[in-house]
Amino acid sequence: MKTRELNEEQDRFPLARDVAARAGVSTATVSRVLNGTPGVRADKREAVLRAAAEMGFVANAAARALSLRRFKTVGAIIPNIENEEFIRAISALQKHLCEAGYTLLLTNAGYDLDIELREAIVLLERGIDGLMLVGDIHQPELFARLQRHAVPLVQTFTLSKERDCVGFDNQAVAHRAASYLLDLGHRRIGVVTGLRKENDRGGARVEGVRQALAARSLSIHPAHDITTSHGIGAGRDALRQILNAGVPPPTAIICGTDQFAFGVMIEAQASGLHVPDDLSVIGFNDADYAAFLTPPLTTVRIHAAEIGRIAGENLVARMAGETRVRVTEIPAELIVRGSTAPPSLTSRRD
Repeated sequence: MKTRELNEEQDRFPLARDVAARAGVSTATVSRVLNGTPGVRADKREAVLRAAAEMGFVANAAARALSLRRFKTVGAIIPNIENEEFIRAISALQKHLCEAGYTLLLTNAGYDLDIELREAIVLLERGIDGLMLVGDIHQPELFARLQRHAVPLVQTFTLSKERDCVGFDNQAVAHRAASYLLDLGHRRIGVVTGLRKENDRGGARVEGVRQALAARSLSIHPAHDITTSHGIGAGRDALRQILNAGVPPPTAIICGTDQFAFGVMIEAQASGLHVPDDLSVIGFNDADYAAFLTPPLTTVRIHAAEIGRIAGENLVARMAGETRVRVTEIPAELIVRGSTAPPSLTSRRD
């Protein structure tokens, strides 16, 4: 190993001796504190922990520096482990990483950026060589730590102006779905999505619907704009809330997932409404069951496996020191099936 390479690698990572110098203790004391060894004076323990936190010290950084980060592991943090699209992407990512000799470490953040940051720190402590995230909104400290430790990042399911990404334009595809409904003659269009806070994908999709409506001097009625948790039951609850709002119901609903759409369709039937005669429904993801519902679900098809595969290619190349295209767009498609149709004359008059 060349001395220059070792020095450059060590410069990226605070070492135990750096923490010791800042805390005013020996490297042996630093080791004892970080290993949880008893018998260290409280003031010295506090000084070591404070110095380590201030410097962004990762427990195995010295080992990583000496081995030039050859742990051959990649981390991935997804917002919802129950989301079929994320699982498809992770499966393809893992397959490509495995073929390249890497192991994948997967965690779930539950759409909570603080949890995501905590999980990222843990993954860094495990010596990951690269990281995959979903979306473009993350804690600034996460980016700072990745940069400090020279760990390449690729973001997925979105496009980014600043960072490497593999995904699609969420706002544009939602705009397309809304425009399709408007072209069919719908004027009252509702939306049902998951949490939008700290979720740039959900927010962008709603914004796409709003812009399509605004272009035709229309808007989403507040009673038709529902944010909920996740799952089929949440979709049922959302439509129930819309129908009980005391205003004319929408003639079409765009859902943030196919599960929401499935729930909306079930509740519509339970409420005596016919899809698509009384209510058109569009989902998002093109789940395995979407084409087999009654009627088959119109939905947005996301090429999640392709996103995961290319994210893996991006990371493997960059971990090898190669330059990759920063933005890879994989357009989503509107798949028209039987759950959408022009609004009936009765529903237009409601």
